[in-house]
Amino acid sequence: MNYHITPKELKNMQSKEEIVIIDVRSHLQNPDLGESLYKKSHIPTAFYLHLKKDLSSEMKEHGGNHPLPHINELAKKLGEMGVNHEIKVVFYDEDNGMYAARAWFLLYYMGHENSYVLDGGFAAWTKAGYDVTDEIPTNRSTVFQPRLKTDIIISMENVRERDIKKKVLIDSRTKERYLGKKEPLYEKAGHIPGAKHYFWQDVLDEQGNYKEKEQLKAHFAHLKEADEIIVSCGSGISACPNFLALKMAGFNNVKLYPGSFSDWISYPENELETKEE
Repeated sequence: MNYHITPKELKNMQSKEEIVIIDVRSHLQNPDLGESLYKKSHIPTAFYLHLKKDLSSEMKEHGGNHPLPHINELAKKLGEMGVNHEIKVVFYDEDNGMYAARAWFLLYYMGHENSYVLDGGFAAWTKAGYDVTDEIPTNRSTVFQPRLKTDIIISMENVRERDIKKKVLIDSRTKERYLGKKEPLYEKAGHIPGAKHYFWQDVLDEQGNYKEKEQLKAHFAHLKEADEIIVSCGSGISACPNFLALKMAGFNNVKLYPGSFSDWISYPENELETKEE
C-alpha cells in the first residue's frame, strides 16, 4: 500500500471528501520554528501538531531525546481535530522531511489505517500554486479511541538481547554519524553494535518524493530474509521514513526502537561500534 499522496491528489480530495490535514513542520534544533511558520501560512483547513509538545513526551533519564508521547493526550488532540478511525488524514512538513513520517507512524501505532504523508510537503504545495492561508481552523468534537499496535514498538532491552542473525537493526542517520566520525547532538558517537546503515533520505527519489514500491523493494532487498526489522536513528524521528518505506515495500514485521541511539547511550554499560557492519 502507498502511504504518500501528491499535492494534486490532496487538492482533489479536498473538494470531494471529508479529510483532516495536519501540519507538523519542525526543526530538531528549533522545535518552535514550524509552529511560527504555520501561523503565518499553511494549507487551508490544516491543524498543527508540535514535535516536542504533541509528537513526543518530556525526556526522562532513559527513553531518548524524543520519547513517544502520552497517547491519551495525543488522542484527545486528534479527536478535537476531527480524527476518527474512518476519516482520511494527511500529514505534511516543509518538504519530505522526517516529521510527517513521525506523525504518520504515531497514528499508525494508534491503530489508524487511512493516513498519508504529502509528497514534497508544504514546499511542493506552494510550488504547484495552490492556496495557502493563515486562518486557524475551528476545533471539532470527535472522539478518537486508540487501538494500539504494541507489537511494532521495541525496547532497549529487546534490542540488546536480539538474535542479530534473525532480527536486523538498521540505523537511519547519516553515514558519518553511523561511523562515529561526526556527532553534533550527543556526547558519544558511533552506532549500536550489529546495526546496518540505511540513511533515511535514500527512500526518496531525485525529486525528493518517496520512491515507488518496486524501487523500495530493491533498496531493502538485503533485508528480505530477516525475521524482523528494527528501525532506529538518533531519537526515533528519522527512523520513521524508513519504517514507512519498509511498509510500502511490503515488509510486515517492522518495529521501531523509539529511543534509538540517544536512549542506548544513556545506559553506560551499552557498547558502541564505529565500523561498517
